[in-house]
Amino acid sequence: MEKKRLVYMDHAATTMTHSEVVRTMMPYLNERFGNPSSIYGIAHESKEAIESARQKVAKALGADAQEIYFTAGGTESDNWALKGVAFANKKKGNHIITTKIEHHAVLHTCQYLEKQGFEVTYLPVDAYGIVDLSELEKAITDQTILISVMYANNEIGTIQPIAEIGKIASEHEIYFHTDAVQAIGNIPIDVEAANIDLLSFSAHKFYGPKGIGGLYIRKGTRIDNLLHGGGQERKRRAGTENIAGIVGLGKAIELATADIDSHNLRIRAMRDRLLAGILGQIPHTRLNGHQEKRLPGNLNISFEYIEGESMLLLLDQYGICGSTGSACTSGSLEPSHVLLAIGLPHEIAHGSLRLTLGDANREEDVDCVLEVLPKVVERLRSMSPLYRPDQ
Repeated sequence: MEKKRLVYMDHAATTMTHSEVVRTMMPYLNERFGNPSSIYGIAHESKEAIESARQKVAKALGADAQEIYFTAGGTESDNWALKGVAFANKKKGNHIITTKIEHHAVLHTCQYLEKQGFEVTYLPVDAYGIVDLSELEKAITDQTILISVMYANNEIGTIQPIAEIGKIASEHEIYFHTDAVQAIGNIPIDVEAANIDLLSFSAHKFYGPKGIGGLYIRKGTRIDNLLHGGGQERKRRAGTENIAGIVGLGKAIELATADIDSHNLRIRAMRDRLLAGILGQIPHTRLNGHQEKRLPGNLNISFEYIEGESMLLLLDQYGICGSTGSACTSGSLEPSHVLLAIGLPHEIAHGSLRLTLGDANREEDVDCVLEVLPKVVERLRSMSPLYRPDQ
């Protein structure tokens, strides 16, 4: 089987670092290497670069620069938001509300907090992966201190009614956190308009470097410090800053949010053509997630009578990169908790493929997948004792 050129359709797992971002970072890896906490000239250059990046992030989110804190990525930001608010507000209450389809950075943190005496309500979602607002409001008690609902799901791409959730949280004087790791660069975000108190993000999801992210924390939010030590990040996250990473994040978010509409138009058109081709050529398939309220580049499709990992291995032989769900759980043999939460039986959830399109893709990539994928599915189904061609 001849391996073809790389067709990268796993942008939800990570993205390549934009060439402009790399160019912007390079000086801070060599000649502008000063520690921002020092007092001489090159240290001031580093400090100014960090604050410039902070301004860019704030502009992209509709926030104030002093509300932006840099972290090592989305997982750290989620942990800080949940643990920080929980422990800082435990005298007020011990109840947290989240959903069954959150990223494991949120779910596992909630499970940890349950061991510390907190109570967590895991809201169900409908068949499209959307939270029922009336169920959310019913779950609120006088002990509720935090609601955490992701902006857009990393597996099925469904976008939640974030502004409505923020309004409910605000009316009940409850902090609202959203994991927006998949949303930035795909959805215009305004933390003020949506009543968001805390928002997590990660640079490598929007063509920035890995190992750098951040947390928006609304002024006045009661939250424990993440790390103790020096006075970095206004004494809330100690440790010498990742200057090159921060500079890269700032440039990446500036580029990613400059013209979201035109970017989405191109990506969505390719995605829709890919979806129509797959559903039209391959029987016994279904789209997972909401048809309209979803990220522009996300496709999550279930194929009956086959197993997702086998699909990935065969697609890789043709140079096509996809996934069966979150990259953070790719080593697990368990079916996706997201697909189970939207009502898929185990056997169908196991046969799912996530293709996420982005800047690496062109129309010929769609053509390649539409040529290869039907053959892969046919080959795998021919080996399945459950499949009969006349079904």
